[in-house]
Order: sequence, then structure tokens, then C-alpha cells
Amino acid sequence: MLTKNLAVGLLAAAMMLLSVHAAAQVPDYPQGVREARYRSDGDGSMQPTLIWTPKSEEPVPLLVALHTWSSDYRQSGGEAQYAKWCQQAGWAFIHPNFRGINKTPEAMGSDLAVADIRSAVDFAKSETSIDTNRIYCIGVSGGGHTSMLMAAREPELWAGVSAWCGISDIAAWHRQCRGTSFDRYATMIESVLGGAPDASPDLRDAAWHRSPLNWIAKADRLPPLDLNHGINDGRAGSVPFTHSMLAFNAAVPQSAALDADAIEALYQTREVSDGLQQINAATSDPLYGSHPPIFRRTVGTTRLTVFDGGHEIVHEAALHWLAAQAKGRPVNWSPGRLISFKVEPENEQSGK
Repeated sequence: MLTKNLAVGLLAAAMMLLSVHAAAQVPDYPQGVREARYRSDGDGSMQPTLIWTPKSEEPVPLLVALHTWSSDYRQSGGEAQYAKWCQQAGWAFIHPNFRGINKTPEAMGSDLAVADIRSAVDFAKSETSIDTNRIYCIGVSGGGHTSMLMAAREPELWAGVSAWCGISDIAAWHRQCRGTSFDRYATMIESVLGGAPDASPDLRDAAWHRSPLNWIAKADRLPPLDLNHGINDGRAGSVPFTHSMLAFNAAVPQSAALDADAIEALYQTREVSDGLQQINAATSDPLYGSHPPIFRRTVGTTRLTVFDGGHEIVHEAALHWLAAQAKGRPVNWSPGRLISFKVEPENEQSGK
């Protein structure tokens, strides 16, 4: 009897500790955001995430927010702004790890990372009722890389994907970073692949497998995809804005693609040439605030915006655009301001 009572007592204590841990406040996140673990269908492993779900009798939208290149699911700063938006808007929020910092073979757009994000959506559905017509993906920098990747690899999941300052070509970014102040990113890519992408055909193929350009170009369909990049990135930031312009070219018909020489000229001069100006649809956009669009082009369900800024995200523009999208409806490229939502400049995730 004593042994049985002891076992029962230990079990109760363990359950209490588990409950306290589950309810513990996540540093720098709004109250109620918690850590959890779910099973990935990639390899059956238990993967960590942050999650928040509202109390609602109706299905709610879901925001899948993706951390940056050198961080993991516990990243705060600009990431916490996604959770704040979800609490204000009544959305569910999930912030998966997808194998963490991009320095191991399991990370950096691997098949396992893709499976982790897909399984994170399933986990959110098990936690609350999700409106499957309003599941969104968002990320900046490394999160922009993976957002573009997920748009092409799992297009049926998303009502909209908002990708900011993302890397679209791993091998190209490796060359752009090697020997510069951003050399650490080249080293991380080599740690993932087992060597430099240009060292062998196998390594080049491995880098291409993890590159959004590869998957976007061969996708049968894409969800509404909003590509954004600051015109100073690549100088005041680690990812040249040409990555988003080339992603746009991969997503649209060849007849609508931007001229490669014009892209390079824009990068070198940061001035819109006469040729690009003829197709430039950039106008004043209040949602971009102090980062107005400089060059904008929309073709079908894909839009490219090169804005006045660097390696950063304009949360208000990204989140209001996503909020205006739903499966079964035409893409809304001119959303209004749905809620009052302000993000301080230090939380725009510059340089991560």
C-alpha cells in the first residue's frame, strides 16, 4: 500500500510539474504563448514549437511563423510581433523549430524541415479548430527562404505566403557571402552540405535541392505569394535583393519575367531604369509606412515589392496582406488596415 501511495504521489507531482512547465511564460512573448512538442511525420521525432490558440467557438485562421537563419523557435524580437498580431486578431499562432539554426544537415530547407512545418500545421489543428481556408505562412531572412520553399513544396496548405528578404539560391548566396563580412553564413552552408556548393556536382545538387528557385520553377501551382525585399539589402544587410527578384521570375511565366540585365543594373545603382520603370506599379502604400515601395510588379498570384529599406520586414504590410487572403477568393492586393498594429523599428528583425 505504501509503495502504491508513493507511486501515485510521484505521478501527481510529475503531472503538476508538467502542468507548470507547460504554462510557464515564454520570455519576451505575450502571455499565453507556450512551448509544446509534436511528432514530425518526417522521421517520427518530437519537435519543439511555440503555440498560442484563442478561445473561439468558430474555426480560426492560423499563422505559421518561421524563425530566421541563425535562430530557432525561441527567437523573440520581431518574432513575438507575430504572436501579438494573432492575439489581437483572434488567430492561432505557431512558431516551429524546423530543426533550428541553419548549421546542421537536418536544417536549412531539408526534407525534414519541410516535414516539420507541415506537421506543425497538423498539430495546430489538433489543438483548436482551424479555418483551413485561412492558413498563412510568414518569414524574414532565413524564414523568408523557408517561406518561399514552403510555398512551392506545400502549395495546397496556404491561403497566402509572405516572404521577406529571403534567400532563393543557396549556392549563389554562398558565393556572395564568402570572403565578406557575412562569411559566417558561407561557413554555415558548408556545415550543412559537407562542403562548398561549387566543390562538386553532388554538393551543387544538394544546395539546389534546398533552394526555393528550384522548387518554385517546377511547381504546378503556387499559393498567393508576396515577395518583399529592401533595396539596401546586400549592402546594409546580408541578402542581396536580387534573390527575391529572381524568385519572382521563377514564379511567373517566362514572358512576364524581369530582364536579367535590368535586375543587375538595379542592384548596382539602386535606381529604377527606364525599362523597369515602364512596368513599375509602385505607388504610395500606407501599410509600408516609412518603407515605401520603390519597384513593384504583380503577375497572377505573385507580387514583388522592392521597398526603401534593408534586411527587414514591415510587419504591418505583411500581416494585413495575409489577413485579406482566403482560399476560393481572388487575391486581394490592396488590403486596408484591419486593426491598429504598430511595431517598433528595433523589432523589424534587421540583420539576422
